[in-house]
Amino acid sequence: MKQPDTRRLAAYGVLGLPLAMAALPVYIQLPAYYTTRLGMSLSLAGIVLFAARLVDTAQDPLLGWWIDTLARRNLLRRAMWLGAVLLAVAFAALWWPPMPGDLWLAAWLAASLIVVYLAHSLINVAYLAWGARLGDGPILARAAAWREGAGLIGVLLASALPAWLLATPNVTPHMAMTIFASLFAVLLLAALWLLVRIAPPWRATSMGSVATLRMPWRAVRHNQAFRALLAPYFLNGLSVAIPATLAIFFIEDVLGAPNWVAPCLTLYFVAGAVGLPGWVYVARRIGPMHAWRMAMLLAVAAFAWASLLGWGDVLPFLLVCALSGLALGADLALPPVLLAARIPASEGPAVYFGVWTLLGKLCLALAGLTLPVLAWLGYQPGTPASGFAQHALTGIYAGLPCLLKLAAMALLRTVPHASPEPSR
Repeated sequence: MKQPDTRRLAAYGVLGLPLAMAALPVYIQLPAYYTTRLGMSLSLAGIVLFAARLVDTAQDPLLGWWIDTLARRNLLRRAMWLGAVLLAVAFAALWWPPMPGDLWLAAWLAASLIVVYLAHSLINVAYLAWGARLGDGPILARAAAWREGAGLIGVLLASALPAWLLATPNVTPHMAMTIFASLFAVLLLAALWLLVRIAPPWRATSMGSVATLRMPWRAVRHNQAFRALLAPYFLNGLSVAIPATLAIFFIEDVLGAPNWVAPCLTLYFVAGAVGLPGWVYVARRIGPMHAWRMAMLLAVAAFAWASLLGWGDVLPFLLVCALSGLALGADLALPPVLLAARIPASEGPAVYFGVWTLLGKLCLALAGLTLPVLAWLGYQPGTPASGFAQHALTGIYAGLPCLLKLAAMALLRTVPHASPEPSR
């Protein structure tokens, strides 16, 4: 079969941009928007956000099973178009609550968030599973690089554009987020059109009724090669989520450089984008497993150095951002390739990616628990960290990710290199 060319792989990757572009404002701008701009109480907003995220985390494996069923019946494209329309409408609705009042705002926020999470997860799981059916290992690595590179551009857009619009004179918060939501809707629909019309098609497989109807947890239980990959993926994901959660606090209260938050984060994501093609090349030469372990070692070296930094060490920390960002490129591009190689041809890939994305969301949720732990250890955000509080923040931000990555590297040694057809 003819291998897809670069143009078609790029058409596949573009959808990563709007999907990433939607995720960041929901996690960063939305809480402040509802509490600071709309007057919703902080405690009620926290309860609503937590409950909606629980729903989001639990639904992915079931969505994966449903997506595989739709693909078998040639209904997947229709479902993705429906999901895109729902996502565009619900994402806009988040920023357009109809009336003030805590209860009305809470109900509107909860309903809009649930639809956003449902539609986003539907498209994202289907999109990842689509990528797993494009071809062999080198093709999968190239497709993942296009997808994750576009996703990093989406992250940069989502981090810069809302902040710029909200700071623009004579532009109200409502108007700023309306502009952003409108741009997102256009990019989402255009990217989905490119996926459906130009990207390589989902390679259908002859899935038997047993494989099709198996529930996600049974697929995980029977596929030992896939199950062995889950633990290192989870540990590495947690090692990325923890410093991402604490980066701003570290920069502001340990380094004492609040004005450097944006440049540091931008450098981190740009380095990730720059590193993507390099890791794809390395993976072709030595295999994705060895390339991923090499990237983990680079990240460990970077965070070990970060653990030695203190007040005013901005320039050394910029190098930490660049090195850890380069390692991020491997974290984004290579794990989906390893997963795809462990999905039997007779089974639907979306079931596996549903479990996969659940673990990613669980990492984000657990990383959020570092905040109350730091508060219990005496750290107060917004005040220069010193003494035990500084050691606690530095240890959790930089030291704990090193231990998690080393554990993930050790576990990767036990992961089989190929996926046999699971026993029935």
